Parts: sequence; C-alpha cells; structure tokens
Amino acid sequence: MAFEAKRLMNDPKNAVTEYIEGLMDTYPGLQYLDGFPEVKVVLRADAAGGNYSKVAVISGGGSGHEPAHAGYVGEGMLTAAICGDFFVSPSVDSILAGIRAVTGPMGCLLIVTNYTGDRHNFGLAAEEAKSEGYKVETLIVGDDCALPPRRGIIGRRGLAGTILINKIAGAAAEAGLPLSDVAAEAKQASELVGTMGVALSVCSLPGQNIFDRLGPRKMELGLGIHGEPGAAVVDLQPVDAIVSHVLREILSTETGYVPIKGGHAVIVMVNGLGSTPMLELMITCGKVVPRLQLYHGLAIDRVYTGSFMTSLDMSGFSITIMKSDTKILQRLDAPTKAPHWPVAVDGNRPPLKIPLPMPVSCVTKSKSTSQLRQLTPEGYNLKSVIEAATKAIIKMKDELNELDDKVGDGDCGSTMHKGAMTILEDMKIYYPLNDAAETINEIGLSIKKAMGGTSGIIYLLFCKAAYAQLKASCHITANEWAEALEAAIAAVSKYGGATAGCRTLLDALIPASTVLKERLGAGDDPSIAFILSSEAATAGAQSTQQMVAQVGRSSYVPVKTLETAPDPGAVAAASWYRAAALAVQQIAHLPKEL
Repeated sequence: MAFEAKRLMNDPKNAVTEYIEGLMDTYPGLQYLDGFPEVKVVLRADAAGGNYSKVAVISGGGSGHEPAHAGYVGEGMLTAAICGDFFVSPSVDSILAGIRAVTGPMGCLLIVTNYTGDRHNFGLAAEEAKSEGYKVETLIVGDDCALPPRRGIIGRRGLAGTILINKIAGAAAEAGLPLSDVAAEAKQASELVGTMGVALSVCSLPGQNIFDRLGPRKMELGLGIHGEPGAAVVDLQPVDAIVSHVLREILSTETGYVPIKGGHAVIVMVNGLGSTPMLELMITCGKVVPRLQLYHGLAIDRVYTGSFMTSLDMSGFSITIMKSDTKILQRLDAPTKAPHWPVAVDGNRPPLKIPLPMPVSCVTKSKSTSQLRQLTPEGYNLKSVIEAATKAIIKMKDELNELDDKVGDGDCGSTMHKGAMTILEDMKIYYPLNDAAETINEIGLSIKKAMGGTSGIIYLLFCKAAYAQLKASCHITANEWAEALEAAIAAVSKYGGATAGCRTLLDALIPASTVLKERLGAGDDPSIAFILSSEAATAGAQSTQQMVAQVGRSSYVPVKTLETAPDPGAVAAASWYRAAALAVQQIAHLPKEL
C-alpha cells in the first residue's frame, strides 16, 4: 500500500511545502522564503533582507526529521533552515538562496549533518557564496557512535547531537560573537558529543511501499535516520539492556568517539524517532540517568527528553551524550524563541545520596553488539556458575543470619542475600557474559550497590583485583582463574589487614586458592581441582570456630562466644565457592555437543 493513503498528505511531492506553510501559520515569527518549488527555506522574519547585524547560523537537510531543522529557527538558535525533500539533501540553489537571504556583514556559519549529499551541496553553496563576497564558515557534525571507526571516507553520520550544536552556535551568535568565535565554539562542542540510536521498526517513506526488514520481536542497533540499515539486527531486549549497551558504545574509549570518563559532567538527550510515545521516552530516560551516574560515574548537568530529530514514523529512540562545561551550559540555557527547543528548566540536580564510583571498565572496553547477541559457550557456562553461586547464598540467608546473631550483628545472611539477588537481576541486563573479565567487574559493582558497608567494600575490592588480573588474558583458562583468585585474596588482605587465622572469609578462600594452584600444577583435570579446592574452603570455614577474631565486629566478641559458631563470612564464602565448583564439574561432564 502506498503510504500517502494512510496519511494526511494529499500530495507527498508538495508535503514539505505544506508543512512549512503550517509552520508559518503556527509561529508568526518565522518566514518562508519565496521560491516554490525549488527553494524551501524557513528563516527568522527579523533577519530577512541581508542586513542582519549578527552572525547568521544556518542548518538544514532532507525533510522527514521534523522538528529538525525548521523547528529550531528563531532568535537564539538558527537564523535559517534549508529544507530538502524527504531524506534528500536540499539543492545548492536553495542553500545559496538561504545564505543570501540572512547573511549580513558578520557572515554565516553553515552547520551540516555528515551525509554525502549534504556535504556536497552545502559545500558547493558555501564556495559560491564566498565568491560573491559573503563570509562563510562550514561545520560538519558527525556524532554517530554505532559504527566502528572509520567507516568509509565520510566517517560518522550526523544524528540528534546536531541539535545541541545548533543551540550552542545560535546562542554564541546571538551574544554578538564574531564568525570565527562562533565557528570555534560550535566545532569544539561537536567534538564532545556522541549519539547512538535503536529502532523497533523501519520508517515508511511517503509514496513507497513498506519493507520491514526487522521482522517480529527484532530491533536494530545503530540505525541511520534515513531508514538505512544499522550496525546489527538483534532480538528485542528489555529497555535496561538496550540502554546499557548504547551507553557502553557511546562512552567506549576503545573507539574514542567522545572524551568522556568517570567524574566528568554531561548533557543527556533522549530523542524519539517519530512514533515513540513520550511515556516510553521518559521510561528510557529513567534508565539512562541512573546508569550514567552509578555505573559510569558521571554527573548529569542537563537532560532533554522528547522528539528532536525524527525519522518520519520510525519507532525507537536515540541517546546523545555531550561532555559539559560552563560555556556549553551557558549556551544551552540562553533564551531562544525557536519553537521546538524545550522550555528551559532549572538544571541544578540534587546530589546523589551515594558516592559516585570510579569510572567502570565498560567505559574503556566495548564488545560492540556482542552483549545483546547469542551467548558463546563460555558465556553460557559463566552464567551457569554465577547462578549456582548466588542461589546457594540466597538459600543460606536464615542460616547465615543465625550464625551472625551469635558472633556479630545478625545481618550477614540478609546482606549477602541482597548482593546475590542483585547479581542475578543485573546479570539479565548489564553483564557482558561473553567477556569474563568485564562480568567480574560488573559483579563487584552490583555488590557495592546492594550490600554497602564493609562486606560490600571487601567484595568490590575482591572483584576489582580479579578483574585486573583477568583482563590481561585473551583466553581465560582454569590457571587464569586460579591467578585471579590469588590476586583477589592478596588485595583483600593488603587493604583490610586480615590474613590466614584472623577469622574472616579469607580463612575459607586462602586454603581454596592454595589447593587449586597445587592441583592444577600437578596436572589434575580443572573440574577435579575446583572440587578439591572447594572442600578445602569448607574445611577452612569450619576451622574458624576455633579461631580468635582479629578484625571486624567479631573481634569485640568474647572468645567463649566465638567458639559457639564458625565465622559467617567464611561460611558464606565457602558456600558460594563450593556451589561454583560443583557447577564447573557439572559443565565438564556435559556432552560436547551441548
């Protein structure tokens, strides 16, 4: 079915013109530069005539992305927008007409989204305008973070981040800065922004039949806003998983697209692609902000949620992250009469109630779309081991609380239970299970988030040290796991002061580590080595009943009381280690074809 039959467009060929006419009727401060049908230019009514006294900021491109770019024409933002047909770059004549209409003695800045047609047409128009005596600067914006660098000669596509650049440049121009300074501010801002989109459907181009390449229960990562294929088509995922993946891609220092790391402040834009309800965009935003704060260690200066650069009726969203500074905030907060820039709100956000962590590994290491794809055999095995270990702790909640009630403050089981439950939940969403090192790092963050206190810090330290040991290995074997365990124990001992015999979880893990290395060194099958080491862990935990506590709350408990129960932290460690070892043994005995 041709799509104009499903829409209000009587004539798709003239739809852009009719859109502009409706825009003029709605916002009297805008003017339509006469020149139908070749020229479709929207400009500020007060800037027409070529005598404009400030730098003119001009952008544009193919139509179908409304409100971009015509909706951003107004005092404090764009001076003019050049509109092409649907997904087609405006002609050189249209661009040149727009330049002539609004450019005065201060010159103009052309902000161009990075697509071949736009680059060529705006570039040729700029050169022609220069030959006529106009002062013209051109900025190409490419903020796409979905495709690996460098894809072709053109490079990164221009996406919703362009709207932030339009606002920054427009505010700088409105402040009366010369062309060189306006262009410099816009260029600097363009180097601080990254965007990635996710589509749940393809868009329907007026006058053409639909071809849904996605299929049911599928989504597309890293889409283009003209309906072109993205980086990958994958199974539909929960919004938490999608957001986690998109942020990881944008902030990856492996690709180096944006110079953002933990501790920086950022601006966030959650952008709808045309048919995504505001309810869903706000749900997405509600996942983005805490994820950036808690897992990436970023402060949030501003959040913009809405449909800023669409793709006709595409269902989906994009996320834009821009590094923030005082000058950028000043430009974004500056007043504007552009009809579709969001009304300014107080940008000050209340401080987090918990301290921000150090920048996490997923900022510095990315596995492209692998996290949302099928698990490898290793990833599936790791998932099974984690599930076994956490479920063992969950079952022991009351037992551990009872032990801790005798020798501590009675909440060891509840604390460990929270950590285990959080790991299970986070594993469904955040863990890149095909990457063992990154998964261990994420486990530490989950524990820190859920457990808090001394136990949370100890296990976070444990996981961080294990991660540091594992990440250097391309292929992780049983020996690498043994070395990671040893490194984790050493870190906990170094910073906590506990050693063997101090009545802590190390009294379970140190014997386990010793036996594991011995048995692997003797050539034992890894599954057998893990089982034997888990037996050593269990024995070590039970031996704490005869120990005098040297650290922690138990160190204040009378010796006679301590003799009534083993250390609950050691029992917990031995239990999850034993469950993990049994899972490894079970995996080792599965038929190879599974």
